[in-house]
Amino acid sequence: MSRRPIATRYAALVAALLCVALIVSGTLEGWVSHRDRQAALEALQREKAQAAAAAVSRFVEGVLQNLAWVTLAALPVAGDELRRRRLEFLKLLRLEPAITTARLIDPDGRERLRVSRIATDRIASGVDLSDEPGFRAARAGRVYFGDVYFLAQTEPYLTIAAPSAARDGSVVLADVNLKFVQTVVSGIKVGATGHAYVVDGRGRLVSHPEMSLVLQMTDLSRLPQVQAARATSGMAQGFSDDGRDPSGAPVLAAYAKIAPLNWTVFVEQPRAEALAPLVASIARSAVILVIALALAVTVGVIAARRMVAPIGELRRGAQRFGAGDLAHRIEVASGDELQELATQFNAMAAQLRETYADLERRVAERTRDLDLANQAKSRFLAAASHDLRQPMHALALFVGQLRASHTPTERSALTHRIEETVGNLTELLDQLLDLSKLEAGAVQAVRQDFAIRDLLTAIEIQFAPLARARGIELRVRACDAWLRSDPILVQRILLNLVANAVRYTERGGVVIGCRRRGDRLRIAVCDTGCGIPDGRREDVFREFVRLDHSEHRRGSGLGLGLAIVARLADLLGTHVELRSHVGRGSAFAFEVPLGVATVTRSQPITVRVADLRGVFALVIDDENDARAAMCGLLESWGCLTLAAAGGAMAIAELAAHDRPPELIVCDYRLAAGENGLDAIARIRATIGEKVPAILVTADTGATALRASGVPVLHKPVSPVKLRALLAQLLTARETEHAA
Repeated sequence: MSRRPIATRYAALVAALLCVALIVSGTLEGWVSHRDRQAALEALQREKAQAAAAAVSRFVEGVLQNLAWVTLAALPVAGDELRRRRLEFLKLLRLEPAITTARLIDPDGRERLRVSRIATDRIASGVDLSDEPGFRAARAGRVYFGDVYFLAQTEPYLTIAAPSAARDGSVVLADVNLKFVQTVVSGIKVGATGHAYVVDGRGRLVSHPEMSLVLQMTDLSRLPQVQAARATSGMAQGFSDDGRDPSGAPVLAAYAKIAPLNWTVFVEQPRAEALAPLVASIARSAVILVIALALAVTVGVIAARRMVAPIGELRRGAQRFGAGDLAHRIEVASGDELQELATQFNAMAAQLRETYADLERRVAERTRDLDLANQAKSRFLAAASHDLRQPMHALALFVGQLRASHTPTERSALTHRIEETVGNLTELLDQLLDLSKLEAGAVQAVRQDFAIRDLLTAIEIQFAPLARARGIELRVRACDAWLRSDPILVQRILLNLVANAVRYTERGGVVIGCRRRGDRLRIAVCDTGCGIPDGRREDVFREFVRLDHSEHRRGSGLGLGLAIVARLADLLGTHVELRSHVGRGSAFAFEVPLGVATVTRSQPITVRVADLRGVFALVIDDENDARAAMCGLLESWGCLTLAAAGGAMAIAELAAHDRPPELIVCDYRLAAGENGLDAIARIRATIGEKVPAILVTADTGATALRASGVPVLHKPVSPVKLRALLAQLLTARETEHAA
């Protein structure tokens, strides 16, 4: 197969395409021009037909409004009243020139008043008009429009009957001159010979520029456009491109219906007149098309030759890029899309070079990030494993010693050591849970006004015994300021700061103070402990960082206290400042916005330690060991216990007892998909009493549980907290019963 140069093929292709495009364009342009002109003509005719219909409708509505105006008063009885009413009807004829005669008919169909421009007025004539179709329709509450008739074969008239606006059963009849409609129709022109006309609901001619056709009551119902309009009763307007005039010539016709009268306005133009501009346009387009075809061939050849060189340059550049020479640049100065394509090729090559150069760096960064993540995970597992294993190991040793002990003194000492170890283990778990909640965003600040003195007093009561045991002094310098923040989160920050200060201070003391600074209160915790080196002050706020690893402090925490403080400070919109000197102590401070003092001052809640002896407690837990341990603890406090693995078993066991339980201690997650809330609800429903209950759970997401109204304790449960909560529930129940 012989090869032809690309220029020749491109020129032939472009010429052929341009020829086809011009032919198609000319044809399409002619068709579009015809369509647009027909659409414009259709829109014009529709608009004129709609305007004429609207004008006639307004004319009829005006007549009806004036008829309603003269019938607002009740039907007169006496002759004087009829004469006064005649004056109102005379005003009606003056206000509405189209009305020639108006009659007022009583509910029995008798004429009470007639006022006319062309006949003698009558008062109380009593003429019986009850058989008039207009009276019967208006008496039924409908407006009646009669057929068009001609007075003296000169002007068209229409009879309108309407019920009285006074709603007394009377009717008003009016003869309306339709010269107004004739004037509106005669003024509509479309093109040179286009015109408008009106037909009634039966297709008879009502109004036309040629009055002779109207006087003959010409029937146009056989015309296609009239038949189309009558067939589409639900459409207010339309268009017909296959219409015919009375002589049979094709026309374009638009129509609009006059709803009150059931008439239709037609605006039409002969099709030949409408298409005359299109024929002239096609002739002009044919001449232009021949000239354009010659130019298309010439332009195609020139353009093909000019595009050969840039295409060759692009081809060579693509080959260089494919060979790996990304430093090569394609030089094309054609000033068109080929030059833009060359620029994009060059940009692509430059981007590929940058991508290749940056690839190793990005891989190294991702590898480093993965290493850091693995290190953080390993650090967490190592720290958690070590610090959680320490108290567990100690517990195992203490339990072994407890079994081998022989004297009450030894058992008491070992029991105290076990309680301390359990407390340390609980503290470690609480810190891990608190950190997980903060990282998951489950903690939200709830701001309110509260007194700082109450909060500092509670902290002093909590830490004073521990400070005395360590031989250091704890001083609190409170003030009477009120803060606007979350009191629970502020208290948690201070608890962690004071706990660290007391833990790492061996001599001297710890001072908690506050001072006003403008609209904020600065709270500081200062100690005389070991201090923090300058290079480690940022590290202490990171997870699992403990700077002091002396023997007497090993196992005292995971290094999460200050990390939790920093996260809580961010939630409150503040920042913890640190000043420290090695060997002299440290000072932690943060600022909180001042609030507004309320009328009442919050007081710390004190709970009386109730006597639990003889209290009947129901324990529900599907774990045998946990159930036995809870029962043993309650029985050690003097309670009578009943144990069950689930709600159904508890109800069955209670059926054998005459005494209902006074307390329910239930685990949240039970066997077979049952939960503690459902079990408590079933037991309460069976007993018929809202027995105080406590939920015990290891789930940290306790928001849904709090919404239930049942108190929640998280595992591991502190016996002190459990007994305090039991005492609080029993005290509340006693108070409720006493009331």
